[in-house]
Amino acid sequence: MKKIFSALAILSLLMLVGSTVFAESSTTRIKDIAKIQGVRSNQLMGYGLVVGLPGTGDTDKTPQSISSIISMLRNFGITVDSSNLKAKNVAAVMVTATLPPFAREGDTIDIAVSAMGDAKSIQGGTLIQTPLLAADGEIYAVAQGPVSTGGFIAGNGGGNAQKNFPTVGITPNGAIIERTVEDEIGTRGQISLSLANADFTTASRIAAAINNMYGGAAKAANAGRVDILIPGYYRTNVVDFIASIEELEILPDNIAKIVVNERTGTIVMGGNVTVDECAITQGGLSIKVTRTKEVSQPDPFSYGTTIVTSNTETETEEQLSNSIVMSPTANINDIVGALNAVGATPRDCISILQAMKAAGAIHATLEII
Repeated sequence: MKKIFSALAILSLLMLVGSTVFAESSTTRIKDIAKIQGVRSNQLMGYGLVVGLPGTGDTDKTPQSISSIISMLRNFGITVDSSNLKAKNVAAVMVTATLPPFAREGDTIDIAVSAMGDAKSIQGGTLIQTPLLAADGEIYAVAQGPVSTGGFIAGNGGGNAQKNFPTVGITPNGAIIERTVEDEIGTRGQISLSLANADFTTASRIAAAINNMYGGAAKAANAGRVDILIPGYYRTNVVDFIASIEELEILPDNIAKIVVNERTGTIVMGGNVTVDECAITQGGLSIKVTRTKEVSQPDPFSYGTTIVTSNTETETEEQLSNSIVMSPTANINDIVGALNAVGATPRDCISILQAMKAAGAIHATLEII
């Protein structure tokens, strides 16, 4: 006999099996759902050389390494012939980094180093001084230092073993900032909030919360931006004004959505998912095929031969279908509770939700990942 669990028991069971998660809206700080426009990071990139490798660098088939080594040595007044140069201890690499907002000259940032040629590993190497440029072509940082990789490659006699990617490494605090990106905020007496998830209702609620404190200073320009006039007494202290806004709490609004991961059987549903009246039937058909062997012996003195025969038996069993009827006022707890009441597994729930969406009985966006 199937038992009908309470809503609390169903939720506990689903958390244990990792099949369904309920997403409900709750009050949150503006700081957690929006950011100040103009406060952004910048990507940096540079080309350099990693030296000191134990023979795992680029081969002679990588011309950029040879050219880079010759160019570097020429800067030190050393002239070499490319035909006599071996690059197995050197690897050409691309260096990338992110310049955070409000970083100043002299600050350090992490860098990522990735091999460009056919180097087998850059483990144990040292990146020599490499300028890092932004999209405008200007140098904003200079990188240098030992490279740390999270993998290795080893082999002998034709057998190799590799873990992770030894051709990619990092250098913590490996770049020094040489130029600052000036972030001018509020210089025109106005700032703007950019929502992480554009939504008209949420933008309106943010503007209302700010206006309740500062009296008509905010206006929702669109679903993703709220413009705010800085009060006169805060013009010289914009930081405190922004901090006071970020701490305001609102109730963000979200569209009804169901996210399904068919590979893991995970279902995440918003708490505002509703359904129309519908009937759901869940059942299964089980077919069992068995094969047995029988030996047929001939009669005595009949000069017959022993024959082995194979008999096949097929059994078909159809489970009783379990039907439920959802009322038009059902919410997400009712949906999952009823599906569990009829014994639906997480994967059954996925198929049923897809069918309900196709039938137009469920009011939510169904997203399959």
